[in-house]
Amino acid sequence: MTSRLAVIAIDAIEPRPVADFWCAVLGWQIVEEEADIISLAPAAGAMPGIDVVRVPERKSVKNRLHLDLRADGSTQAREVERVLALGARRADVGQGPDVSWVVLEDPEGNEFCILSRSVQDLA
Repeated sequence: MTSRLAVIAIDAIEPRPVADFWCAVLGWQIVEEEADIISLAPAAGAMPGIDVVRVPERKSVKNRLHLDLRADGSTQAREVERVLALGARRADVGQGPDVSWVVLEDPEGNEFCILSRSVQDLA
């Protein structure tokens, strides 16, 4: 028997803005909400989901794990602009000028990347 990835946890001092941001970025919805945890999932309920978990401390160093996103039906440049308009910020984690991905941060500074190829390019 093996394990299955069920949930990705994202820490946040204020879970609601972070949950709203990721719902808008991914087109997902809030499926459960407790005092300190907001659970997100796609409409079809596929796994893994995302739990945004309240923590008392601010993020202070680069994430050791992050999400890599691909534009679905768009280009990398358009997706970066869309996500920036939703509240993301550009981030420098030492990636250098010649990489094919764009590093961004969510509203609480959790890094993620937008990759250069769209989903259609992979087919």
